[in-house]
Amino acid sequence: MDERRKNNRRELISTLTIKRLGGQAGEENVEIDITDLSKTGIGFTCRMPLEIGAVYEGNLRIWTQEVLHAFVEIVRIEKKGGEFSYGGIFIGMPEMDAARIEVYDTVKTMEETE
Repeated sequence: MDERRKNNRRELISTLTIKRLGGQAGEENVEIDITDLSKTGIGFTCRMPLEIGAVYEGNLRIWTQEVLHAFVEIVRIEKKGGEFSYGGIFIGMPEMDAARIEVYDTVKTMEETE
């Protein structure tokens, strides 16, 4: 399988509550489990079906317990059992927030080489 990722991806124990942009009034937030994260994108699982090509707004809690406001466009969907596995890219993420994610990757890479 060809690797198309531009940046390293790291697992992160966290959740992201997301809601679809332009959704109908009263739409519920969706809890997800993050399986991998980079400064350009995110992989996660979720029990509810989301739409490919749709952009969702969310708040991502990172390892420092900071919450990053993010917009995620769904670019990949796989169904595994009763869950859906998604790949998404960040849309318009501020460079400062992307740098916070990159710092985590740098620290984890250093830990792995020790």
